[in-house]
Amino acid sequence: MLNFQAEGAGSRPPLVTRPLLLRFVSIIGASTSFYLLLSVVPLYAEATGGGRGNAAGLTTGALMLATVGGELATPRLVARFGYRLVLVAGLLLLGAPAFALIASGGAVRITAVCLLRGLGFAFTVVAGGALTASLIPAERRGEGLALVGIVTGIPSLVALPLGVWLVAHVGYGPVFAAGAVAALAAVASVPGLPDRDAEQQGPDRAAAQGPDRAAAQGPDRDAAQVPDRRPAPGRPIGVTAGFRTPALSRPVLVFSVTALAAGILVTFLPLAVPSASGGVVATALFAQTAAATGARWVAGRHGDRHGPAALLLPGLVVAAVGTLLTSLTHSPVAVVIGVALFGVGFGVTQNTTLTLMYARVPASGYGTVSALWNFAFDAGMGVGAVGFGFLAGRTGYPWAFALTAVLMLTALAPAWRDRRTEGPRGT
Repeated sequence: MLNFQAEGAGSRPPLVTRPLLLRFVSIIGASTSFYLLLSVVPLYAEATGGGRGNAAGLTTGALMLATVGGELATPRLVARFGYRLVLVAGLLLLGAPAFALIASGGAVRITAVCLLRGLGFAFTVVAGGALTASLIPAERRGEGLALVGIVTGIPSLVALPLGVWLVAHVGYGPVFAAGAVAALAAVASVPGLPDRDAEQQGPDRAAAQGPDRAAAQGPDRDAAQVPDRRPAPGRPIGVTAGFRTPALSRPVLVFSVTALAAGILVTFLPLAVPSASGGVVATALFAQTAAATGARWVAGRHGDRHGPAALLLPGLVVAAVGTLLTSLTHSPVAVVIGVALFGVGFGVTQNTTLTLMYARVPASGYGTVSALWNFAFDAGMGVGAVGFGFLAGRTGYPWAFALTAVLMLTALAPAWRDRRTEGPRGT
C-alpha cells in the first residue's frame, strides 16, 4: 500500500500526502510539456533546416546545454527565493516560449526557444526535485522516488510517442500549443506547496554562497579529498564538492552514460528508422518509457528492502545491450525490443543512482544531489545528441548506435568500484 504498510510491530510512515499530491500536478505539467516536444522539435528543425541530423542534434544540444547551466545555478536561486518562486519561473519558461515556434521555424528562433525551455526545465527539476525529496519519508525513499518516477513516467509514456504521432496527423502548430499549455496550467498548483522550512534555510543559505565557497566550509572540503567520505550530517555540500566526492560522483558518472544513450534515442530514432516502417518509432518510444517506468518502481521497492547498490551494474549492462540491439535499424522487431531493453536498464539506473545519492547526504544536501543528478541526466542527453549527430553523418546510424553501446560499457569501472566500496546494500 502507498499510505500505510505494516512492518514488524510498528508501521511505516505515510507516503502519499496532500503536499506530495500537489507536487504531482506540477510534475505532470512539466513532464508533459517537456516530453511532448522532445522528439518533435528536432523533427521540426530537420524539416525547416535540413542538415543530415546536425540540425536535430543541435536543437537537443541547445536544450540540454541551457538545462545543465540552469541546474548548476538553481540551488543558489532556491536558497535565495525558495522552492515555489523558482518552480513557477521554471514552468513559465518551459511553457511560454513554445508558442513562438508556431510563428516560424528559423534556426535562430528554434535555438532560442530551446535555450529558454532548457533553463525553465532546469528550474523545475532541481527546485522541484529537492522539494519532492523533502516530502518523502527517509524509510521509504526508494519506493517514494519510484512512485515519483511513475508519475513522471506516465506523461512521458504518453507524450513522447504522442508528439510524433500528432505531428503526422495535425501538424506542428497544435503540438507546440499543447506543450505550452501543459506547463502553464500547472502554475496554479504551486501556491499550495510548502516552501523551505526553518531547518533548511540555514544550510541552504551557506550553499547559496556558491559551489566553491560552500565546498570550502567544514567537512565538505575534506569529503571531497578523502575517498568515499560523506558530508557530515547537518552540513551543506556545494555542487563542486559534490563532484569531488566519490560517493556522489560515481553514480553521477554511471547515470550520465545511460542518459547519453537516452538523448540519442529520443532525438535520432525517428530519423534512423526507415519511414516505411510506419508506427515502429512511436511503438518503440512507448515501450521505452513504459519499461523505464516499471523498472524504476521495481528497483525502488527492491532497493528499500535489499539495498540499491547491487542493481547498478545489471542496469548499466541491460541498457548497453538494448542500445546495441537498436543498431539493427532495418528490423522493426529488433528496434522495439532493443529500445524496450534500454528502457529497463535506464529505469533501474535512474532509481538506483538517485536513491544512493540521497542516502549519502544529509537533508541539507538534497538540493545539491538534485542538481548533480539532473546535471548527469541533461548533460548526458545533450552531449549524446550533438556527438551522435556528427558521428552518424560519418558512420551511418547502425554503426553509431553500436559504438554508443561500447561507450556505455566504459562506465562498468565506476559502477563496479561503487559496489565494492559500498557493499551490496550501498547505503
